[in-house]
Amino acid sequence: MMRGLSENPAALAALILAQGVCAGVFLFDVVLDGGELTRLWPLDWHFAVEAAAVLGLIAGIAFEIRVLLRLLARKAHLERQVSMAASALHDVIDAHFLAWGLTASEHDVAWFTVKGLPIAEIARLRGSADGTVKSHLNAIYRKAGVTNRGELLSLLIEDLMDGADRAPPASAAQEQSA
Repeated sequence: MMRGLSENPAALAALILAQGVCAGVFLFDVVLDGGELTRLWPLDWHFAVEAAAVLGLIAGIAFEIRVLLRLLARKAHLERQVSMAASALHDVIDAHFLAWGLTASEHDVAWFTVKGLPIAEIARLRGSADGTVKSHLNAIYRKAGVTNRGELLSLLIEDLMDGADRAPPASAAQEQSA
């Protein structure tokens, strides 16, 4: 899929540069034509149209530069916001995993599961057997109080939607140790 000019700042900057070169050429021509005028009034219409076109082109370039700078600032702001949100999401999910008392292996499997990887892929990435991953998943589901991947994701999303600042539910293992 081809990206539009509004999504590609370099292409927009190149377009503005090309317009700037054209404006420079036209401005030079208008200045030369203006030097050859013998009288200012009545105005030479050809000269007036060229001068107005150059002023319009320069105004358009100034406007485009302003818009480009705003778009770049907005893009940077949104990228910072997405980074902060991703970090907060990671922290909230990790807090749930900690509250459930997951082992290090279960923690890894849980993250791969949340990311949507199939059991075979998780096993390949961890260098373990499918059965080991399934065993970890069963332990994760039991500790989280769910029965499958969909319920696990639903639980995490529901808690995120209800408010990320709310503490995750304590696991039975933590309640017994208290």
